[in-house]
Amino acid sequence: MEAEQIPQLIAEIALADPRVRREDKTERRAQILMWAGILADVPYDDAIRFVHEHYATSQWPILPANIATRWAATVRDRMTRHVGTFEPTAHPELDPDDEAGYRRALAAERQAVALGQQPPTELAAITAGPAAEEVERRLAALGTYMPPSVRDELAAYRPAAAARTTAIREGRPDALAVACPVETCRSAAKAPCTRPGKGGRRHRLSNPHPSRIDAAAGAAA
Repeated sequence: MEAEQIPQLIAEIALADPRVRREDKTERRAQILMWAGILADVPYDDAIRFVHEHYATSQWPILPANIATRWAATVRDRMTRHVGTFEPTAHPELDPDDEAGYRRALAAERQAVALGQQPPTELAAITAGPAAEEVERRLAALGTYMPPSVRDELAAYRPAAAARTTAIREGRPDALAVACPVETCRSAAKAPCTRPGKGGRRHRLSNPHPSRIDAAAGAAA
């Protein structure tokens, strides 16, 4: 805020609270200088808004510290929500080799966000941008949890998962997508089939029960 705007700010505050304005000329000059130093970084419109918010809930005279504190909280909230990424491709006017220009542009962007001249760039805005389709394409190539090439390498150590993947690739029903209907098994969906053993133990089967394969085929149909 410019020093010349402080008298107008105090005059507007005095409309709601005459206690704020000093009547003595010497005191008034000192008050203006003090407020100007404390509120130098606060835009005038924001200061007026903070004044309204203050008197909406308080009967105490407002102090310049009340305005400065609210402004600091506003800036902190904006910069916390701003991810701070700066994509040179979005600024074709910049020379990729101009490091000083890049730093100036980055500082200008952060200043604009802090002052409310530009909304914060949040994560949702980035993931919904032009690069979203490329991200989805890469995720599809990598698979849900691991690249298909890695899954194939691990097939020997994960026979049940390998058999399931092979069935899906060949167009056969995914038996593990349904629970096993065999009375002695009753494995839940995604769990491999088992058979009873001695001592109440369960033995895992390398292949699902035929009845489970039929049940999966029926569910798919």
